[in-house]
Amino acid sequence: MKILALFTGVAALLPTIAHAYTNPVFWNDLADVDIRNVNGTYYYSASTMHYSPGAPLLRSHDLFNWEFVGHSVPNLGDFGGKYNMENGQRAYIGGVWASWFDFNQHDGKWYWGGCIDFFHTFVYTASKPEGPWTKLVEFPGICMYDSGLLIDDDGTPYVSYKSTNLYIAQLSKDFKSIVTTQVVYTLPTEMSQCEGTRIYKKDGKFYFFTDDPSSATEYVLMSTSGVWGPYTKRTLTSGALGPVPGGSNPVQGSILKANNGQWYYMCFTWSYPIGRIPVLAPLNWGSDGWPSVQLVNGNFGTTYPDPETAHPVAAYTGTDSFSGTSLGVRWEWNHTPDTSRFSVNNGLTLQAATVTTDFYNARNTLTQRIPGQSATATIVMDFASMTNGDRAGLAIVRDMSAWIGIAKDNGVAQVRVVTGINMDTSFQTTSIGSTAGTASISGTTVWLRLKADVAPSSDRLATFSYSTDGKNFKSLGGSFSLNTDWHFFLGYRFGIFNHATSALGGSVRVRTYDVQAPGYIGGSE
Repeated sequence: MKILALFTGVAALLPTIAHAYTNPVFWNDLADVDIRNVNGTYYYSASTMHYSPGAPLLRSHDLFNWEFVGHSVPNLGDFGGKYNMENGQRAYIGGVWASWFDFNQHDGKWYWGGCIDFFHTFVYTASKPEGPWTKLVEFPGICMYDSGLLIDDDGTPYVSYKSTNLYIAQLSKDFKSIVTTQVVYTLPTEMSQCEGTRIYKKDGKFYFFTDDPSSATEYVLMSTSGVWGPYTKRTLTSGALGPVPGGSNPVQGSILKANNGQWYYMCFTWSYPIGRIPVLAPLNWGSDGWPSVQLVNGNFGTTYPDPETAHPVAAYTGTDSFSGTSLGVRWEWNHTPDTSRFSVNNGLTLQAATVTTDFYNARNTLTQRIPGQSATATIVMDFASMTNGDRAGLAIVRDMSAWIGIAKDNGVAQVRVVTGINMDTSFQTTSIGSTAGTASISGTTVWLRLKADVAPSSDRLATFSYSTDGKNFKSLGGSFSLNTDWHFFLGYRFGIFNHATSALGGSVRVRTYDVQAPGYIGGSE
């Protein structure tokens, strides 16, 4: 987000323009941030849980305008059958949690690693951030949970992670094996837990960043005696308020040195229903070697001076016509898709991939994060090839979901809004939803629209409308209250879906997906 502030000097005849970014740096659900400065360009990795491809990579040239460039985990199939929804299995809130990535200057390769299902650790690699990424190794039965990566000056990789206490694992220089692992810090009584570990080296000292979510405290541990410690602890931030009205205290951060020589701390604030969104603040180092976040009256600032000249990126909003033969990099599927059941060719064709009455059991729901504080998504869908029992359309997706779409039964298609599609906190379906509104429709093309207010300080509602000409839209189904509970972790997304309730064989063709969010451009608003 960008603002221009004018200040008039005492002796100046003309105003001077001071450039400042505004927090959050972008309204988008991208939690568990790991950021890197690689040869003067900034990169950002985040969690995706059960969405595929996983672990998105974003790029920036100024730290506040960000664009998606790839995913470190090409699909979740390596993690087991439940990620493919095989035999009725599901993996909601499994998959890619807080993980690590970096570019290794010693061999010219990129690496990503993380613990899956609290049991296995996977490592992927690529020659460039855009990919292709491939699985390098799996460490069965070893969970490097909430982990961070340091590649030391001699090329030795160290991975920080948590279990009951704080650990470091030394990997071989090719990342293919674990050399040794040991506890480097035993949690004291005032730390009830720790999450989001990151490990760094600066001026010969080693640093361990971790947070205790129960007290909204970020800690820093420092060792002057080598990577294995001993480590001493200080508080980095505790209870500092965030810049998002209705949001939480920002925690679980990552640090880097910007091109201007200033260090920065990027963390996230829990801000449902949009999700966990990034906050950026300068980081200063004391003469004693300890860091401190540059707060404003004890809290995270709403604005700070730009790290460098703004470098705008392509707008996140606008129309995707599904040109070419592959999906854009912002799209992620609910679980690994059945690739035989969709195609892209100047439009998106979705064949029904699952027979189910449970929206959460259906494969091939295609999703995008909701940009901005309020956004409206519209799809143009041809439904001539739907068969009896099919359900297809546009959804707002989380553990409490709803959709507007076409339902076809007994040879008749109708516009339908379904709300109250719910999971419990164990992510088991408790309600398949109920019809909130219906309308008759003629022809075979429909415009479906969903508006969602996702800022925590908004009314947190979604509304539905449809059109048969793309100009005149009719409201349907009333409003749907968005869930702000944290247990699902991820924020709301827009989703395009098609599933069968009777038999496979039907399909729909989505001509375009358009999303509009007032004032939202690329990574800035």
